[in-house]
Amino acid sequence: MPTKRDYYEVLGIQKSASLDEVKKAYRELALKFHPDRVPHEKKKEAEEKFKDISEAYAVLSDANKRALYDQHGHAGIDQRYAQEDIFKGADFSSVFQDLGSFGFGGGLFEEIFSDLGYDFFGSGSRHAQGARRKGRDLQIAVEITLEEAAGGTEKTITVPRYETCSVCSGTGAKPGTKKVVCPQCRGSGRSVAGARGFYIQQACPRCGGEGSVIQSPCSECNGEGRSKVTRRIKVKIPAGVDNGSNLRVRGEGEAGQSIHGDLYVIIEVIPHSFFQRHGNDILIEADISLSKAILGGEIIVPTLTGKVDMKIPAGTQSQSIFRLKGKGIIDLYSRNFGDQLVKVNVEIPRKLNLKQRQAIEKFACLSGEDIKESFTEKIKKSFR
Repeated sequence: MPTKRDYYEVLGIQKSASLDEVKKAYRELALKFHPDRVPHEKKKEAEEKFKDISEAYAVLSDANKRALYDQHGHAGIDQRYAQEDIFKGADFSSVFQDLGSFGFGGGLFEEIFSDLGYDFFGSGSRHAQGARRKGRDLQIAVEITLEEAAGGTEKTITVPRYETCSVCSGTGAKPGTKKVVCPQCRGSGRSVAGARGFYIQQACPRCGGEGSVIQSPCSECNGEGRSKVTRRIKVKIPAGVDNGSNLRVRGEGEAGQSIHGDLYVIIEVIPHSFFQRHGNDILIEADISLSKAILGGEIIVPTLTGKVDMKIPAGTQSQSIFRLKGKGIIDLYSRNFGDQLVKVNVEIPRKLNLKQRQAIEKFACLSGEDIKESFTEKIKKSFR
């Protein structure tokens, strides 16, 4: 699930914008990105933008929702409101009271509210009612170690969510009572609003588009049909996940009218103290002595599954990289293992005792190197 953009940024307004400025910005953007007013190839993109700006307007045009958003951001809205609740009470009709100045007829005006009016957030339309049957998807981040990412693990996470009320079984009505036909819309779920000769159908403000109302609300959920609970859920994390991996746990989202939404678990891998991950390969740096680099030998190297012996060939240069085949991380899809790369750094001793210095000088002499000759003298010789 992608991260939501700031609502003020979506509408292109300042945080201090007045309600009139919020309405004006929304009206201009809604008309600009109405799916029927863009080329066919841009229709899908326009639909997404149309939904984003409508959600931003629904929050910022409501004083209570806006205050909650200003204080806690998206987290405050998501924790307090379900998706359909965000749009409840939003006054979309007043935004277009000056529609005539845009030069559109009533047909487009009605189309705007057919799409905006709840095609995607519930108005009593068949499409909206179908969409509302599924509960809201949830998203939560989980931290794991690199070792857990490599070998797989199981985590128990705490998920706050809305579930079907156990007292009223989701009806919202007090046990033993039933909903009655809405007296305002007489069961149609819609009401008609007019502005300067233009008329639109929108969700009935009394029943929210359902066509029925509750006379005796459930004491547990106050007529909502759902109650907020906190669940502890075990999630299996497969071997090979990486930072940012998105795991979908079906049915562990919020309750809907027929099925639950899904839970998306975002993996955050904690940086390791010495391993670096590069795809399915891992890199580690190891220090070796000057004598071992010259003469060769073996060193002990840590891997994700334990320590192993690695041979250092004679004449190894500093920054050389060796490959331990299959000691990396398993691929999440192909199930093939990556490799472990070992970069060696040759340690040059900063201080030598007399015997060590004499040994190095002897080695230099045997190699035909005059260590007392200056760099300037060497340059002069090369030009003779």
